[in-house]
Amino acid sequence: MSAAAAPKFDAGRLARVLVAPIISEKATRIGEKNNQVLFRVLRDATKPEIKAAVELMFKVEVASVSTLVQKGRTKRFGRTIGRRDHVKKAYVSLKPGQELNFSGEGA
Repeated sequence: MSAAAAPKFDAGRLARVLVAPIISEKATRIGEKNNQVLFRVLRDATKPEIKAAVELMFKVEVASVSTLVQKGRTKRFGRTIGRRDHVKKAYVSLKPGQELNFSGEGA
């Protein structure tokens, strides 16, 4: 099924969809409990694009993708009040037996 879905997306676009992995205590806890990985993604990325990008980059099988848009917090910069950018997060559920490890990639 993934072979049929892959040609729909531009490989250059898929390389840009995943901005960065989210590595935090919460992300680690979710990863261990639900076999999920968290990513920061482009704001206009779709769930099928995110799934295809993770499968292409990390060679794993993705079960499902959930997304959320975290609103940017209001911050003060000196005497001016500004706002941080909104961030889209993707919770990527991996199929049983699949594993994604960021710490051992370079070794």
